[in-house]
Amino acid sequence: MSEIIAEKLIDIESVQFSFNNHFTLTSGLKSPVYVDCRKIISFVEERTLIMDTAIKYINENKLEFDLVAGGETAGIPYAAFISEKIKKPMVYIRKQPKGFGKNQQIEGNFNKNQKAILVEDLATDGGSKIIFVEAMRKAGLAVKDIFVIFYYDIFKFEESALSKLNVKLHSLCTWKDIISVLERRNTFSKTDIENLREFLSRPDDWREKNAWYNFS
Repeated sequence: MSEIIAEKLIDIESVQFSFNNHFTLTSGLKSPVYVDCRKIISFVEERTLIMDTAIKYINENKLEFDLVAGGETAGIPYAAFISEKIKKPMVYIRKQPKGFGKNQQIEGNFNKNQKAILVEDLATDGGSKIIFVEAMRKAGLAVKDIFVIFYYDIFKFEESALSKLNVKLHSLCTWKDIISVLERRNTFSKTDIENLREFLSRPDDWREKNAWYNFS
């Protein structure tokens, strides 16, 4: 099923590739790939399949929670879809308190000690999720699971800051699945696939080798 999700992400161009004119990430660094899972919300058929698969995963893995929590902003629609399908309440977490009114960081109704699952669109090394997990726990929520559509899975999770928070990261699809689909479809040349593998395994080395593209 993970490769079916990978196919859908490729087909709707949530995962994009550019081996010659590289993407510039928010950090300013160059990349031959760009992942934008926010696009999923615009494709009804693909979105339905992905969210049905998410519910199946949650049920099969017996994830226990009382509350679905979406991370601002990309995680909010997926938390809403899951909440609606499983008929459980939802909240969303801001990256920081809103700075006025009650200065809340979590919007919605919840009770202390409720079990909550954090829902996001994707995760790289998982570091960005720390803000949400810490905010949830500070508010009295119990969180041990994070669910994302796409996980890079190219870093050692046990060495990440997120692992120290005693949470488990769940995903429907990883780069391994994307590459498997690309190879099966013969979408790119073997050279391009190896280029992609090198970037995913040794991004700093890849950028040094491809530095001349940065001036194009």
